[in-house]
Amino acid sequence: GEGSGTLEEILEHLAVLQMTGTAKATILCLVGPPGVGKTSLGQSVADALGRPFQRISFGGVRDEAEVRGHRRTYVGAIPGRIVSALKKAGAKNPVFLLDEIDKLGKGWAGDPEAALLEVLDPEQNHTFTDHYLELPFDLSEVLFICTANDLSTLSPALRDRLEVIEIQGYTQDEKLGIARKHLIPKKLTEHGLSAAQLEVTDEALKDIIAGYTREAGVRQLQREITRLCRNVALQVARAVDRKLAPQVVTPDDLKERLGKQKFFDERAERTMLPGVAIGLAWTSVGGDILFIETSRMPGKGSIQITGQLGDVMKESANAALTYVRSNAEALGVDPKFLAESDLHIHIPAGAVPKDGPSAGVTMFTALVSLLSGR
Repeated sequence: GEGSGTLEEILEHLAVLQMTGTAKATILCLVGPPGVGKTSLGQSVADALGRPFQRISFGGVRDEAEVRGHRRTYVGAIPGRIVSALKKAGAKNPVFLLDEIDKLGKGWAGDPEAALLEVLDPEQNHTFTDHYLELPFDLSEVLFICTANDLSTLSPALRDRLEVIEIQGYTQDEKLGIARKHLIPKKLTEHGLSAAQLEVTDEALKDIIAGYTREAGVRQLQREITRLCRNVALQVARAVDRKLAPQVVTPDDLKERLGKQKFFDERAERTMLPGVAIGLAWTSVGGDILFIETSRMPGKGSIQITGQLGDVMKESANAALTYVRSNAEALGVDPKFLAESDLHIHIPAGAVPKDGPSAGVTMFTALVSLLSGR
């Protein structure tokens, strides 16, 4: 159940494949945070096409010979991973999933990323030469699908060959659906339990998603469901004749079964004091909210900005302050507010480095709130 846009794009590619029979000129690259199902999606594409599927992991590969093979004069020479996977697939039109291509390393033995340039170019790869085979091999019928968490580490040349499809993280409702349809049935079977023995209410699932996991995908959610299953399996094993009343997990049982809640919703601690504003922040697991707190004390007009901020964000704070000062009258703020007071702008979550040009409007709002007492 990927975001509909994502699925449409993949289906469009598959439709062209079925119409023409060739996959020329498109190398799909699925990009997204961990645990959103990029690898499973590659497998589904192969199943849909009825072609053999091979997964080739490139995480940590730092030798160009892993891609192109070794010359036969070397001791222990073998063909590269591409040709080896073709051999395993036993067909020349398989679906290859090149996993984690953003984790390719650079070693003293050449740059594997550069060796991939030829493999992933449909205009060139019909004469791909593996050092071990010493003969050109036509890779143009292979459907390559790459996965990556972050494209910023790829070289521009490799990035240019990929048709990028972004897979977003899931919303709470999507996670609930995935848990209901896939994760719970799968984990019950794995733990030898029947659906009658363990039932998790929707409210409990929502609480697990919000209070025990903080992620874009569903891996941690799967772990927490596994813990529930293990917990019930132990009770079944201890029960007389292995007969246990059906277990219904409600939000109140979570503390006992999964331990203390790990994440708390900060909005509950929101204050009604002037000088606090809430902004949105981008994080790798989706998004978060940022509180920006401002305080004022008697002083000589110095400004302090704290909360482990990058330079750009400090500049945003100064820009916000300048804007407040230049428009003081219109905003209902005393223009001489810096004459006999010091200002302190603080962004909590001190251990998390924060940067970017986006929080200026939030700081502006917090400052006007503080200075106008609203």
